[in-house]
Amino acid sequence: MAINLSKGQKVDLTKSNPGLTNVIVGLGWDTNKYDGGQDFDLDSSVFLLNSSGKASSEADFVFYNNTVGAAGAVEHTGDNKTGEGEGDDEQVKVNLSTVPSSIERVTFAITIHDAEARGQNFGQVSNSYVRIVNGDTNEELIRYDLGEDFSIETAVVVGELYRHNNEWKFNAIGSGYQGGLGSLVKDFGLDA
Repeated sequence: MAINLSKGQKVDLTKSNPGLTNVIVGLGWDTNKYDGGQDFDLDSSVFLLNSSGKASSEADFVFYNNTVGAAGAVEHTGDNKTGEGEGDDEQVKVNLSTVPSSIERVTFAITIHDAEARGQNFGQVSNSYVRIVNGDTNEELIRYDLGEDFSIETAVVVGELYRHNNEWKFNAIGSGYQGGLGSLVKDFGLDA
């Protein structure tokens, strides 16, 4: 039975699931019927952050053009350009046991590609969520539905896996940003 989280909630992942090493982070969304005639392309990305909350290099930014990070411990499974269909729109595989010790947080974001040029924002997105699945059993462990709290934002940090006392936990963040992916890249210490 999955644990449903609300914004700001934190939950233990590995302590309550002994032996858990392989997780799949599934991200999903739908776009509203009216979108101004432009295609919507939402993208998930992952920032691998050190103890200062920053990515050490561009290799610590995992997305559809750089699908593997953390010495192979984090893998983005590919870009879904339409968001069509049921289930997860994009997935990231994480091997918790092989994430390098220099990485303390694995942060997940969803951004809208070309949002400003297309006049799009998260006010036009619904049913967005992040979920953590046991990669070995396919059991959903944690789910966080983001709700409809967004309007003009073009990027959302949905949540993060983080280390605490040698265990992994999950934090449901749900923070929206203006400025799309570029603003996130800068905030996490990389040049846009």
